[in-house]
Amino acid sequence: MNPFSSGTRLSDMIRAIRASKTAAEERAVVRKECAAIRASINENDQDYRHRDLAKLMFIHMLGYPTHFGQMECLKLIASPGFPEKRIGYLGLMLLLDERQEVLMLVTNSLKQDLNHTNQYIVGLALCALGNICSAEMARDLAPEVERLLQFRDPNIRKKAALCAIRIIRKVPDLSENFINPSAALLKEKHHGVLITGVHLCTEICKVSSEALEYFRKKCTEGLVKTLRDIANSPYSPEYDVAGITDPFLHIRLLKLLRVLGQGDAEASDCMNDILAQVASKTESNKNAGNAILYECVQTIMSIEENGGLRVLAINILGKFLSNRDNNIRYVALNMLMRSLTVDSQAVQRHRATILECVKDSDASIQKRALELIYLLVNENNVKPLAKELIEYLEVSEQDFKGDLTAKICSIVEKFAPEKIWYIDQMLKVLSEAGTYVKEDVWHALIVVITNAPDLHGYTVRALYRALHTSFEQETLVRVAIWCIGEYADLLVNNAGMLDLEDPITVTESDAVDVVETAIKHHTSDVTTKAMSLIALLKISSRFPSCSERVKSIIGQNKGSFVLELQQRSLEFSSVIQKHQNIRSALVERMPVLDEATFSGRRAGSLPAAVSTSGKSPLSIPNGVAKAAPAPLVDLLDLGSNDTPAPTSSSNNFLQDLLGVDLTQPSAQPGAMQPSKAGADILMDLLSIGTPAPVQNGSANGDLLSIQDNNAPIASMNTISSTSPTAPSSMMDLLDGFGPTPPKSEDKSAAYPSIVAFESSSLKIEFNFTKQSKNPQTIDIVANFINLTPSVYTDFLFQAAVPKFLQLHLDPASSNSLPANGNIKQTMRVTNSQQGKKPIVMRMRVAYKINGKDVLEEGQINNFPRGL
Repeated sequence: MNPFSSGTRLSDMIRAIRASKTAAEERAVVRKECAAIRASINENDQDYRHRDLAKLMFIHMLGYPTHFGQMECLKLIASPGFPEKRIGYLGLMLLLDERQEVLMLVTNSLKQDLNHTNQYIVGLALCALGNICSAEMARDLAPEVERLLQFRDPNIRKKAALCAIRIIRKVPDLSENFINPSAALLKEKHHGVLITGVHLCTEICKVSSEALEYFRKKCTEGLVKTLRDIANSPYSPEYDVAGITDPFLHIRLLKLLRVLGQGDAEASDCMNDILAQVASKTESNKNAGNAILYECVQTIMSIEENGGLRVLAINILGKFLSNRDNNIRYVALNMLMRSLTVDSQAVQRHRATILECVKDSDASIQKRALELIYLLVNENNVKPLAKELIEYLEVSEQDFKGDLTAKICSIVEKFAPEKIWYIDQMLKVLSEAGTYVKEDVWHALIVVITNAPDLHGYTVRALYRALHTSFEQETLVRVAIWCIGEYADLLVNNAGMLDLEDPITVTESDAVDVVETAIKHHTSDVTTKAMSLIALLKISSRFPSCSERVKSIIGQNKGSFVLELQQRSLEFSSVIQKHQNIRSALVERMPVLDEATFSGRRAGSLPAAVSTSGKSPLSIPNGVAKAAPAPLVDLLDLGSNDTPAPTSSSNNFLQDLLGVDLTQPSAQPGAMQPSKAGADILMDLLSIGTPAPVQNGSANGDLLSIQDNNAPIASMNTISSTSPTAPSSMMDLLDGFGPTPPKSEDKSAAYPSIVAFESSSLKIEFNFTKQSKNPQTIDIVANFINLTPSVYTDFLFQAAVPKFLQLHLDPASSNSLPANGNIKQTMRVTNSQQGKKPIVMRMRVAYKINGKDVLEEGQINNFPRGL
């Protein structure tokens, strides 16, 4: 006989497949067996049909296609005998699913078998229907399943309940048919039927609000009694698991009680006592007991408020945190996070245990515990928690340092009680894990430092000490170099000493040594070196005696392969060598930055195109299109999109502060003319007032002409281009100061005023003046009128325009708007699509009334036609 004929037994085929040494041999065996089965199917061999299907199921489990045997399943199901039906239904559940069209052909056979006199055949049909039931089959066979819920045999009732769950999930509208039968199942004594009945009721409650109300009124007390009987039942070997009677039924009952008690105070009161009993008497030394306790905690936290029960539940979770099983600790941390919104004080009591979980060796527990600690921090506990986390930062694993550092920085920044504490903690983080600190975090630190003038000396000394022990931390080096550049005189003179710090002796040469080390250190990148060059230039102004040494150090980068460093080196050497008369103004101390505005921009809450700088449009720190700078003037741009302007308003941001941006600017449509852009950059750099317009063809001329070379830099009011020829030497960039009369602009008012914005407390009027020489440019004077008897302080107007517009805002006449008074602010709008697209603008006004922040915003669309 052919070993692979249809008469081959299943065990022989399995033995032949397992004896195959290679995948090719296995495929050959399967291929021959499938061919034999196909031949048997074609011959309609009824004697071996069940054996063929059994072999097909094994082949299917190996991953080979068996679709050609699907009809054989239907034929076996239609057979009268139980053995054939058993194999047929098993094949139906394995080889088909609810998406197969051929499944429609089996509906009639299922209906007949559900009504069969043999309860075992009925059980087969219920099993199959519960596994592969589709929506159409559910509608056709729901009456039979509903009838079988009251069948005499408990096994049939159990299978019918499971089948009903599948039907309700497929067709929720049928749930009303099962409400009464499922309620009857809750009175069953047989645990198998009871657990499926409870599960069925839970599913019905989830899809039907009417059924939920019915079960609350009719079944809550019965469920409580059932749970109490099971919890107090004596030892029963049939249902005992680790000394607990039927923990699976415990959990199902608790889940249903949770659904019934949620949002209903009466039902919640009814189950309080039994929940307290389960929570307090269940043993927690076995996994089954822990599962019941966890489900009980979830139920307590979900039902209506009971303070004592919730404290008990959170205490159970606290015990879970001390368990040696990582899974139990993890689910406890998850549940505690959800419990925070319900009873944060009870969770706070377990803070120390949660903090220990942060130090756990399991990565998932570490991260979850860190997230929970982050949510637990408030103004009262921030100091001890931050201290513990920073201490652990020193010994934590490298993979965890990034997440831990981010959370610590966020906690310190959000809940810092005072600036000195914030600075101290950030210095510790920078010293331990500076490489993991994100850019916006150390930017924010610098903003805070600039806003704490009393702590400038303390901060620069602390950074100087930290730098000697943590030179490998790149971010620490950057913050320290910036502070040394700004406050080197305070460092050397020990100015601003606090009682809590020890004096330190630092000479001018020591300050230069630190910056030189930063430039030459092997871990320093281009940004750090560029910041170091700026710091050296500032130190040369603070300490004239070190100018030659600084010049020598800066000059070492003239041959750098990095264009940014080479350019800075050449420019700064020229400033030190030839232009000492403007150096002090050029590198004077940066202004205080506005913390609130920086925080808003960092959070992404401000419009993209906003400028309140008192200088040129090119000092806008927000991505407004920047013109391509003139070749010679770009030497003083320092590669920065936002050049430092020492006398600009406090709303300049960190790019102004650092003067470092290694991205290359690109000219965009609608940008200003290159010559004017270059002049504006230079004026920003020197902080010498608002430049007069520059004609297009004069970019390469004598860029700086003032009335008196000996006059103070801050008094320069005009800038002019007088010669179309290029200067003879790049190093002569800043030479050529000479008198030039200021240019006047012809303006003519031709447009009516508009009310741009009006609310109950503020009115904004716009007055327009159009320049006759440049019809694309409109000057707007905004008049802000206070409509209340209260004074508005910290008044700030911000605006954003589309890309085809350019907006420049001058500072307002005052940052305080008097009661029933007004202030003015000038802005200039350039419309590159003049005549094609109208001007539109989004505006935001922020101010304080009696210390309370107020924010108003809107869109302005009513600009006069023709602007």
